[in-house]
Amino acid sequence: MNPTALTVHQKSRVLDIAFDDGREFSLPFEYLRVFSPSAQVRGHGQGQEVLQVGKREVGITGVEPVGNYAIQPTFSDGHNTGLYSWDYLYKLGSEQATLWADYLARLQAAGFEGDSGRAPGAVLAGGATAAKGCGHNH
Repeated sequence: MNPTALTVHQKSRVLDIAFDDGREFSLPFEYLRVFSPSAQVRGHGQGQEVLQVGKREVGITGVEPVGNYAIQPTFSDGHNTGLYSWDYLYKLGSEQATLWADYLARLQAAGFEGDSGRAPGAVLAGGATAAKGCGHNH
């Protein structure tokens, strides 16, 4: 799988990526940051993942290409050790709804419910949107 287009939208904090199979994904910076493939986030094996919190406002200050197979973004919180291969970005796009729901459940279980800025209503893969509202009375 190879990308045919990659656009960083600073204002909306979304990375748009299109692949040569015709699929296109909009990946929020927060989503990319909390699913960084770095050892700092993923740990060194199953069950060693470090839950990332407080990333709702994270930006991307730069993106470096790594060969012809990956990008290495620098996030506004200083994190820059994640190498996002095309395959990994494709996985993040195609499994976005499931992965994001799991992340929100882990935030809630750890007592950080509402810590994310991309709760239900965020744009999901394929342009679909999750149910509107966050379940709280404002």
